[in-house]
Amino acid sequence: MRSRSESQNIVFLGGGHSHAIVLRQWQMHSLANTRLTLLSDTKKAPYSGMLPAHVAGLYSYEQTHIDLPHLAQLAQAKFYEDKAIGLDLERKQILCLNRPPLPFDTVSIDIGSTPATFTVSGAKDYAVPAKPVPVFLRHWYEFLQQVETTPNQPRTLAIVGGGAGGVELALNMQQRLQQNSDQVAIHLFQREPELLPRHGKWIRRHLHNLLRQRGVTLHLGEAVREVLPDKVICESGLSLETDIVFWVTQASAPDWIEKSGLATDERGFILVNQYLQSVSHPFVFAAGDIAAIQGHPRPKAGVFAVRQGKPLFRNLQRTVLGKPLKPYRPQRFYLSLIGTGDQSAIASWGPLGFHSPLLWRWKDHIDRKFMAQFPH
Repeated sequence: MRSRSESQNIVFLGGGHSHAIVLRQWQMHSLANTRLTLLSDTKKAPYSGMLPAHVAGLYSYEQTHIDLPHLAQLAQAKFYEDKAIGLDLERKQILCLNRPPLPFDTVSIDIGSTPATFTVSGAKDYAVPAKPVPVFLRHWYEFLQQVETTPNQPRTLAIVGGGAGGVELALNMQQRLQQNSDQVAIHLFQREPELLPRHGKWIRRHLHNLLRQRGVTLHLGEAVREVLPDKVICESGLSLETDIVFWVTQASAPDWIEKSGLATDERGFILVNQYLQSVSHPFVFAAGDIAAIQGHPRPKAGVFAVRQGKPLFRNLQRTVLGKPLKPYRPQRFYLSLIGTGDQSAIASWGPLGFHSPLLWRWKDHIDRKFMAQFPH
């Protein structure tokens, strides 16, 4: 067993919301004999709460991204920009794409998730996934530039996925595009017969009507079978010529997680206990989308990653100090605020829903307050 006087090497894999909060907390409550490292494949971590409004043009890039090297520096942590491609749990090493393996005593994983594209032919090659965000934003900026350069040229944009993410993206994209052109047709594909199946009836109906009012064409009960460079084909035979396709379907985990030997749920997410600790490897912690809390299934939503930050911080510090860990229990119900791109927002709480500019002002205040923790 490691002595308290020995240096503890903690590696944070991923720059997600939970890790941003942990590093901010560590800056204020540091521990002796602890070495911290942050490994991320990007220097700028997007804050999911403000990203759709950035797409709508309501926030700048800087306002919606956390400067990870700066955050690491403030927490006295080393920062490495690289992509993890594997985990050697016997040697306690993270395998990286471009640098030597990164050793650890304890590793915490917060790398988010990506939409599942592997089940649909051509989706991986020709559709733009909503995550990773840097890839998504690069394609969005390029498409915006094309529209701004030739606003009179007709174009078709398709979004696959009619959950909260796809619907919010459609509303915010529509709001931004209409500023430059009235020649972009937006189509939203949803394999279920209704939008947002996990939300209440009022929310589903209201967003259905709002999208139609905004000119978004809805294809409900249409499962996409194939994506081609210039076309989307559904299982029903419906075919739509497209200029760009955005993929916002059910979340998935990278396959190296399961291959590493970590216990996972049926979708490949890291199975953790009430302490946010791997059920198979106690020296591994996980939070945010990549984690699945045993006995407490929850949707993949940023609100949980934010709430897990402080409990994760406490348990990592208690691990170093050799103290008993403290349980975290995710809230059963949570408030979902969906921005509509026009400085208004919809609140969804169980079966209840409400739409108002006042909700946008409240959401804006919450989001700005969160980002104010992380100075540039």
